Amino acid sequence: MHDNNTIGQRRTLYVTDMDGTLLDLYSRVSPESASIIHRLSREGALITVATARTPATVVPLMRDCHTSVPYVTMTGAALWNPVEEKYGEIALMPDDTAARVREVIESFGLHPFIYTITPDNRLLAAYHNGPMNRAERKFVEERTGLALKRFHLDNPGGMAPFLPRTILYFAIGDAEATSAAAEALTRMGRCAVSSYMDNTVPGMGILEVFASGIDKGAVVKRLASRLGADRIVAFGDNLNDLPLFAVADIPVAVENALPEVKAAAEVVIGTNDTDAVARFIESDFMTDCYAKN
Repeated sequence: MHDNNTIGQRRTLYVTDMDGTLLDLYSRVSPESASIIHRLSREGALITVATARTPATVVPLMRDCHTSVPYVTMTGAALWNPVEEKYGEIALMPDDTAARVREVIESFGLHPFIYTITPDNRLLAAYHNGPMNRAERKFVEERTGLALKRFHLDNPGGMAPFLPRTILYFAIGDAEATSAAAEALTRMGRCAVSSYMDNTVPGMGILEVFASGIDKGAVVKRLASRLGADRIVAFGDNLNDLPLFAVADIPVAVENALPEVKAAAEVVIGTNDTDAVARFIESDFMTDCYAKN
């Protein structure tokens, strides 16, 4: 066994985005990628994901990978411990900020999903009030019944100016509206904002709003320090992966990444439908192990 935790001095943390990067065209971790990641994890490789997704979808997608490193979820707003099956390092939004953020988002005609975490740090509750567009309905349909998330649609409780333990506002809508809302929230300066195109629905944008200071990069850097890793290899395809690239020793873009992401990468590998991420990790990890020997 080549133990990344004990051999030599250098320890590498491999961190990959999911959608458009690790996940294939069917939005799954392919059997080949899962097999590689599982085997390398048993060999001591430190492998995790950094994603806008919540644990409700990350956990089932990663089930066959059998990794133990905490997942960076909701763009860094919380870690999910796959061993203890609970959240850690949760960045909740202050109540006054949550109330103001909701006002701003709704002023642009958007009806956000409001995510809160239960007091036991094990379950996510998602509230949504108002009409839903086609993309939002699809979003809910694909996630209804998941073990780690509960939807509360048109629930009177969701009409409060703010909800306690709010961790995320998430909106899917017209790209001009999500972009304009993001600009207004950025000017407000009391929260972290991520806005990007929905790659699955033309003309639709995605808006994510978190507590101030949240991005993938900051959390990954802290996680690497906690694990004793002094080298970070990061994989991505979209604009919200750029903060992750900023803290990586080797930023890696998939071939299908946006031009701005490729420009920020040190290495460009195959597309997300060719097991390129898992194969790069395998090559890098094994090369590093043999170099130590």
